[in-house]
Amino acid sequence: MTVTATSVDQPDQLQPPPASGALRGRLLRLVPAAASVLCGVLLYVSFPPRTLWWLALPAFAGFGWVLRGRTWKAALGLGYLFGLGFLLPLLVWTSVEVGPLPWVALVAIEAIFVALVGVGVAAVSKLPAWPVWAAAVWTAGEAVRARVPFSGFPWGKIAFGQADGLFLPLAALGGTPVLGFAVVLCGFGLYEAGRLVAERRRTRTLRRAAATAALLSVAVPVAGAVAARGLVSDKAEDGTATVALIQGNVPRAGLEFNAQRRAVLDYHARETHKLAADIRAGKVARPDYVLWPENSSDIDPFAYADAAAVIEQAAKDVGVPVSVGGVVERDGKLFNEQILWDPAKGPTQTYDKRQIQPFGEFLPLRSLVGAINKSWTEMARQDFSRGAEPGVFDIDGAKVGLATCYEAAFDWAVRDTVTHGAQMISVPSNNATFDRSEMTYQQLAMSRVRAVEHSRTVTVPVTSGVSAVIMPDGRITQKTGMFVPAYLVQKVPLRTSTTPATDLGILPEIALVLVAAGGVGWAIGSGLRARRTGDA
Repeated sequence: MTVTATSVDQPDQLQPPPASGALRGRLLRLVPAAASVLCGVLLYVSFPPRTLWWLALPAFAGFGWVLRGRTWKAALGLGYLFGLGFLLPLLVWTSVEVGPLPWVALVAIEAIFVALVGVGVAAVSKLPAWPVWAAAVWTAGEAVRARVPFSGFPWGKIAFGQADGLFLPLAALGGTPVLGFAVVLCGFGLYEAGRLVAERRRTRTLRRAAATAALLSVAVPVAGAVAARGLVSDKAEDGTATVALIQGNVPRAGLEFNAQRRAVLDYHARETHKLAADIRAGKVARPDYVLWPENSSDIDPFAYADAAAVIEQAAKDVGVPVSVGGVVERDGKLFNEQILWDPAKGPTQTYDKRQIQPFGEFLPLRSLVGAINKSWTEMARQDFSRGAEPGVFDIDGAKVGLATCYEAAFDWAVRDTVTHGAQMISVPSNNATFDRSEMTYQQLAMSRVRAVEHSRTVTVPVTSGVSAVIMPDGRITQKTGMFVPAYLVQKVPLRTSTTPATDLGILPEIALVLVAAGGVGWAIGSGLRARRTGDA
C-alpha cells in the first residue's frame, strides 16, 4: 500500500504548483510594460548630445510591437510608460536648480499626451497601411503638446533628435512635422515588415498588399530624404555678412548669477573689447555686426545710465552695431528684449521675446505653486510680458531674424522671421541656469534643424556656451566650449529664397492631423460595425 500510494502521488509532485504558473503569467504580462519603458529610453538615447539618431527607428518599431492590437486601456498605460522612459531622462535638466519635484511634475503631465497617442496608435494598428495612420497620430500628439497647456512645450519633438540624421533634409520640405512623421513612419514600417516576415515563415503565405505598404513605409521616407537634399544650399543669394558672436561667460552657473547682473554685463563688454583689440591687431576681420546673447545685460540700459555707458563703450570700440540681450521694464511691464545698439546713434531697434517660458519667465497657477513651495514664487516675483511683433533687425541692409532661446522650439516663432524678410537667423540664448546639462546640446540641435528648415545661416550666441555658427545645411562650422569667455567671427551667406517648409507653414501639420483624425475615425467606425454584427 505504501508503494502504491507513492506511485499515485508521484505524477502530482512532478507538475508545477499553481502558484508558479500564475507567477509566470504575471511576469509575461510585465513584458510589454518593460518593453515600453525600454523603447522610450532608446528614443531618449537617440537625442543629442549623442549622434545616435538612428535609434529612433528601433524605438518606434518596438513601440509599434507593444501597441498593436491592444485595448485602449492597455494602450493608455503602455503609452504612458513609453512617455516616462523617454521624457524623464530627456528633461532631467529642468531639475538642476529647482529640484526634482517640478521635473517629475512636468514629465508626468507631458507623458499624458504620449499615453493618448498610444491609444490612437493601438486603435489604427489593425487598419490597412497602419504605419501611415499611426505615424500621423504621433505627429498630431506633438502638435497638441506644442500648444497646450500654458502655450505648449514642444521639447522632445522627434525632429529635434535628427540634426545628424539621414532624414534631416525633409525639414526643408515640410518642417518639423514632416521630418518627425518620416522618422516615426519608418520605425513603424520596419516593425510591420518584420512582423510580416515572421508571419510568412509561420503560415507560408504572404499578404502582398500589407507587405507592399510596409516596404513603402520604409522606402518612401528614405527616398524623400535623399530627394530633399536638393532643397538645401549654402550658396549666398544676397551677398554675405561677417558676424561676431560674443560669449562673455557668467561668474558661476545657476540662478545665482542673476544677483551678479553687472558682472555678466561687464564680462560681455570685456570680450567685445578683446575682439576690438584683435581687429586692430589684424588677427580677425572686422564684423558687420556683433551679437550678444540673451540676458547679457540684465540691468535695464534704458533705466540705468551706467549700464548704457558700458554697452555704448563696447559698441564704439568695436565700431559696429551690437545686438544686446536686455531685461527692460516699460510701462510697468517686464520684457526680455533684444536691443540693437549703434556705435553712433545708440539703441535704434528692439525686439521683445514673444514665446516666454512657463515656470521660467512667467509663473502659471501662482497661488497653487506658492502653496507647494513659497521659494519658487519668490524667485519669480514679476512675470515677463509677451512681445507682439516678429523680430527682424535691419543692419546696414542685412536683415537678421531673432528667435530668443526658448522660441527656437516653436515652429511659428522662427518661421515668421523669415517670412518678414530675415536673410539669416540668430538665436540669442542663456543656458547658464542649467549648468553643463544636455539642455544646451538639445537646444543647439533645434537651431540646426531650423537652419535646414528655412535654408538660413543660424547663429547661437549664448552667455555660457555652447555658442555656434550653423550653415544653412545644418553644419556647425564654429563653436565654443562651455563656461569660458570666447568670441566667434565668420563670414556667412545671406539668403533670400524660401523653402517649401517656409512657404507652406502650418499646412503640412494640419494635413497630418487630419490624416490622424481620419485613421482614428475609421478605426472607431470599424469597431462599432464589428460589434453590431456580433450582437446581431
